[in-house]
Amino acid sequence: MASVARSSALLKQVAAKQSVAATGLRVATFHTTSRKSLLPPPPQRIEGTVNDPVEVPPTSPSHGSYHWTFDRVVAAGLIPLTVAPFAAGSLNPTMDAILAATILIHSHTGFGNIIVDYVPSKRVPKARKVFTWGLNAATVLVGLALYEFETTDVGLTETIKRVWKA
Repeated sequence: MASVARSSALLKQVAAKQSVAATGLRVATFHTTSRKSLLPPPPQRIEGTVNDPVEVPPTSPSHGSYHWTFDRVVAAGLIPLTVAPFAAGSLNPTMDAILAATILIHSHTGFGNIIVDYVPSKRVPKARKVFTWGLNAATVLVGLALYEFETTDVGLTETIKRVWKA
């Protein structure tokens, strides 16, 4: 009887090792990158000591709740501006221009928020400046392209209408 119990215990151990090995292989196939980070973190700066108070930033109407409210008002304003030309049945160049400008402002403020959130000015000030200037240049370029499209071609809402029916 002891030999039967020993052989079943050995079988359980072998089965457990095989399942661990199989699980390890399954997990290993999903970890294809190395453990070291692709880009090293930027240098850390500590200003002051633990007991120093935190500086209160100067107030500005473009920060905080005003900024958030403006973003929400522009986003909510896009809904009727997008639906109105198609619901009314008339394609107006003024409505087209307002829609294009609102889309441009919405995109600029949205990408600006992404830059502010993910490219900190204290840690990487040069990269922050490059990204901000790149956003400004892209906004000007897209604004000029939308202006050219509105004045020399059929316009934004007519293009959407044609694509929708195609």
